[in-house]
Amino acid sequence: MKTHTVRTHRSAEDFPRHEHLAWRIAEVATDPVAVPEDTAEMIVNRVIDNAAVSAASLIRRPVADARAQALAHPYAPGSTVVGVGGTWSPEWAAWANGVAVRELDFHDTFLAAEYSHPGDNIPPILAVAQHTGRSGADLIRGLATGYEIQIDLVRAICLHEHKIDHVAHLGPSAAAGIGTLLGLDTETVYQAIGQALHTTTATRQSRKGEISSWKAYAPAFAGKMAVEAVDRAMRGEGAPAPIWEGEDGVIAWLLGGPHTEYQVPLPGPGEAKRAILDSYTKEHSAEYQSQAPIDLARRMRGRVGDLDQIASVVLHTSHHTHYVIGTGSNDPQKFDPHASRETLDHSVMYIFAVALQDGTWHHERSYAPERAQRPDTVALWRKISTAEDPEWTRRYHSTDPNEKAFGARAEITLESGEVIVDELAVADAHPLGARPFAREQYIEKFRILAEGVVASSEQDRFLAVAQRIPDLKAGELDQVTFTVADDVLARTPQLQKGLF
Repeated sequence: MKTHTVRTHRSAEDFPRHEHLAWRIAEVATDPVAVPEDTAEMIVNRVIDNAAVSAASLIRRPVADARAQALAHPYAPGSTVVGVGGTWSPEWAAWANGVAVRELDFHDTFLAAEYSHPGDNIPPILAVAQHTGRSGADLIRGLATGYEIQIDLVRAICLHEHKIDHVAHLGPSAAAGIGTLLGLDTETVYQAIGQALHTTTATRQSRKGEISSWKAYAPAFAGKMAVEAVDRAMRGEGAPAPIWEGEDGVIAWLLGGPHTEYQVPLPGPGEAKRAILDSYTKEHSAEYQSQAPIDLARRMRGRVGDLDQIASVVLHTSHHTHYVIGTGSNDPQKFDPHASRETLDHSVMYIFAVALQDGTWHHERSYAPERAQRPDTVALWRKISTAEDPEWTRRYHSTDPNEKAFGARAEITLESGEVIVDELAVADAHPLGARPFAREQYIEKFRILAEGVVASSEQDRFLAVAQRIPDLKAGELDQVTFTVADDVLARTPQLQKGLF
């Protein structure tokens, strides 16, 4: 990996285009280096993972609304939309599928200076691959780039400390991945990256206070913008430049300011794109920093015994966990039994309480209104708090994968004064966890989440095709989707009419 120093440059400075971060990224995207076998295998796993969570979210209102918008834009050759047959305009297919993937917050993750769900790259890159009749090998190459660029940006550039939403790293990565997929030249990819970043910077209010369905829509919007940016760049249209380093650019006014430097690692010429191997998926449908606490609660509940005897619970954890999903956020909504699913998903206090009581976690039942409003749950929930621990913060930001941690130390104090203590650094499903996910677990996750939604025969067909992605010929990628019966879609809540 080569590290690039990225900072603001005054307009009067001599700052050659080949030194712009967007150009460096475009060079990575246009490098014809081969994709390693283990990278390709993990990409297939994540395509299956995305399909799993899409199946589970298919009839939820935000997903159905996004799908309805997409279905108003039929196009040939076009791209597929999960759950239905036919083909649709690729940017709208990317939109609908992106919402389905993100709605349950249940797919892959990478956390470093920033955080991300790099699987969000799959819907836009796959949509363009289908529309343009590319091969499975082309798709693998494009997705390897998408994952690489988003993860490398996440390693280096913190967005949340400046209250910028993390999808600002997704627009450029998806544009770069599409550039690789299509074999575009460096100049075109450079312009697409700049446009994609310029149109996908927004505040973090989408993940603060009353969290709405826009939390799922934001990454889908970034993917849609990336598709449109590539289209314009291919037509010869340009982007603001230098987009990151300009005097009125992203670093100067949205991030650390004109005196801040970022050290961005990117693969050098001829260096394979392997970043996807540093990411990890979720066993539980909850914000990633609550994955280990769920497993910790399940492990501790037997030692606690009568949960009514709990006086207090303190989760000692990282700065990020404390301030984003813990009591450090100062969000009263995180203790509201009537809060939205999206808000409960970002309350580690609620999540730890339910996991202690139930000993399990379910993507629907654990968030049901009647579950959140149970008096004994509310009572336990309000006894739980978080506290930042410098050691957990240090481990959260460690670059050593054997030391990096996203968990917590739980101190459960009983009414008797007894204190029960345990800790868990990484979730059981993490590559270093008790039960790391491999192909078998990804398939099992798909089967579980597709149950009652996707017919068994269609599950079998999709899984067979997905595992052959590297060998699919040009024009065969339209098989990388699934359809469901009309009676399944009929279970969708009544939708209101929009413009389309």
